[in-house]
Amino acid sequence: MDTPSTGAHGDVRAASRALATEAVHAGRDDLARQGLHAPPIDLSTTYPSYDSRAEAARIDTFAADGADPSGPPVYGRLGNPTVARFETALARLEGTESAVAFASGMAALSAVLLALPHPRHVVAVRPLYGCSDHLLTAGLLGTEVTWTDPDGIARALRPETGLVLVESPANPTLAELDLRAVARACGPVPLLADNTFATPVLQRPAEQGARLVLHSATKYLGGHGDVLAGVVACDEEFAGRLRRIRFATGGVLHPLAGYLLLRGLSTLPVRVRAASANAAELVRRLTADPRVARVHYPRLGGAMIAFEVYGDPHEVISRVRLVTPAVSLGSVDTLIQHPASISHRIVDAGDRRASGVSDRLLRLSVGLEDVDDLWADLDRALGDPVPRGTRREPAFVSSEAGA
Repeated sequence: MDTPSTGAHGDVRAASRALATEAVHAGRDDLARQGLHAPPIDLSTTYPSYDSRAEAARIDTFAADGADPSGPPVYGRLGNPTVARFETALARLEGTESAVAFASGMAALSAVLLALPHPRHVVAVRPLYGCSDHLLTAGLLGTEVTWTDPDGIARALRPETGLVLVESPANPTLAELDLRAVARACGPVPLLADNTFATPVLQRPAEQGARLVLHSATKYLGGHGDVLAGVVACDEEFAGRLRRIRFATGGVLHPLAGYLLLRGLSTLPVRVRAASANAAELVRRLTADPRVARVHYPRLGGAMIAFEVYGDPHEVISRVRLVTPAVSLGSVDTLIQHPASISHRIVDAGDRRASGVSDRLLRLSVGLEDVDDLWADLDRALGDPVPRGTRREPAFVSSEAGA
């Protein structure tokens, strides 16, 4: 079986194909030549070889620069043909040379941090996903972090700064950044943009100057709530560093997960656009509802909504029936959660509130259900009308950082 190469080494026809076409065909270009329609799943952990000299040379090459070994696979921790198909496809969708997949989004971020030169100084903008925030703040991987606002990035840089980390739209407030301006402020320091919420359907950070694009592939890329994964799309030089980290630390993606992710990518544009249409309609109804104090929604659109209620947010969570009260996001079904209690609980309460994560904020990941059914459930969950005389803030708030 042929092993697909990643990124810039893929099929030359990719340069002229639309994103919707790439989503269906990237990572599968060799299948017809092999007489196959569905991508095969290679579950092998090891592979036989009768030429140990050639195998040694390939391992030496990998150890030197982390390049994908040519020829047949060697060992499951070094690489897997099924996972390579997903990596090829995601790199094409994000417009990068390569992509490296991991067992989770946090494993992917950890590998990026471990790949930085010592000392590991990172400049970051809040809010970020709560566990990303904690990983940096706690210094668990020997990192020192300087938190700043977007306008302060250039001033926060030091000679030893190895990374600038942002998330746009941000989790959970949906604050958006001008990625081009952020990239300019970074100068030669690599910019990592977490693109989990937007996906390459809505934005491609590499085109705006980001060197690294991070996804919790558990979310929209998989899209069905049945796979745990992370991936970094980047240039081949940094990909080599990440492959060596993955080989040494073992944060590999299981082949079955790679297969599910490749399948998920094929419907990604359709799912994101349909869920975004549902979200836009729910934003309209939530904005007009007197029980809702504020609605946060990105200017670029998408299927994520954050809204603050006048009542008890925990009561809203307890009353939903069609909407699922659960963490995670990006699935075909609609999920709701209270960030201050769950996804961002691990962030210091003061830092959490200062970055806009209020105790009354709810995060809604809108799925593909009928929008009227979703609204009927939310309407019931929001409870009784706000008493007359209650002062109401402007309901719709721009999600742009600093706005």
